Amino acid sequence: MSMRPQELLEEGAASAGLSSHIEPFEEGESLRERLASHPFLMAPMAGVTDAAWRLMARAGGAGLAYTEMVSVAGIHYGGEKTWELVVPEEAEPDIAVQLFGSKPDQFAEAAEAVRERLGSKLALIDINMACPVPKVTRKGEGSALMRDPETAAQIVRAVCEHTEVPVTAKIRRGFDMGEELAVPFARAMEEAGVSAIAVHGRYAKQLYRGKASWETVADVAAAVSVPVIGSGDVLAAQAARRMLSDCGCAAVMVARGSYGNPWIFRDAEEDAAPTHSLEERLAAFSLHVRLLEATDAHLARARSLAGWYLKGLPNAAAWRERAMHCQSAEEYLELIEAAGATIPETGQDRA
Repeated sequence: MSMRPQELLEEGAASAGLSSHIEPFEEGESLRERLASHPFLMAPMAGVTDAAWRLMARAGGAGLAYTEMVSVAGIHYGGEKTWELVVPEEAEPDIAVQLFGSKPDQFAEAAEAVRERLGSKLALIDINMACPVPKVTRKGEGSALMRDPETAAQIVRAVCEHTEVPVTAKIRRGFDMGEELAVPFARAMEEAGVSAIAVHGRYAKQLYRGKASWETVADVAAAVSVPVIGSGDVLAAQAARRMLSDCGCAAVMVARGSYGNPWIFRDAEEDAAPTHSLEERLAAFSLHVRLLEATDAHLARARSLAGWYLKGLPNAAAWRERAMHCQSAEEYLELIEAAGATIPETGQDRA
């Protein structure tokens, strides 16, 4: 019989430098209080933040973990594939669900359905107003909502009316280059009822190119009274701490900085020098692969993981190439064991 995710964490977390115990919201704890005590969060990432990824991040100290963005239209039309993105694994004590779309009535329906299905495991609902991908924005969804603050506000009010958990929004600097929308838009969302606002410091037209403006994060933090969560170019634990202190935000979302680095959250919280051995890195890779299998995720995702976790290993390029041909969890685990045998006794790597 295969092991469940919690059993895998209890068996393998310690050797990977992670924790097998994941703390949920304390009863009666507000979102502001939670962000103050655990300010480094795992960002929602399409095609990345599945249950295995969320469990690794929470084991690495993330104060909160988000689903991939979930279509309210998908929920409306009853797609079971959509619900697979929403429902947490048993080992997850709670989860933040990020919804996207453009119709307030579908958001209201989705919020109520998510609340009913997740119950006490629903930590908050986040509304995606930041996705810059053209196939999303051309439908008036994602960051396109920043150009339609009236509809965006209607969406916020609709979600707030149909759930008791905090409702938040993730926004960008603006849509077109030079279009500074973040501050007035954040104020409008605060007035509509959000409990916090996440700000990514790029324009939608930048996608993920160029440099994120932390000044935009700071400007929004100074302009609203709800907690602000900073996002953009947080690629290391020290960067996460700098954003928190320099921008005056309440919390920081880590996205690409968590690639192959589930320790980044606790390293940032403890202000620790992020030194993790190659043995820990391989143990984390092994645990992550086993969690993918245990949560019925597609093992093709492990190919990306290999590129990140094998970084710094002797002959890393050859091991990554071999990983591209693995077809099963067993093959990945055999590769990891073989790679571990090549590590010099004094080999250390910085995450």
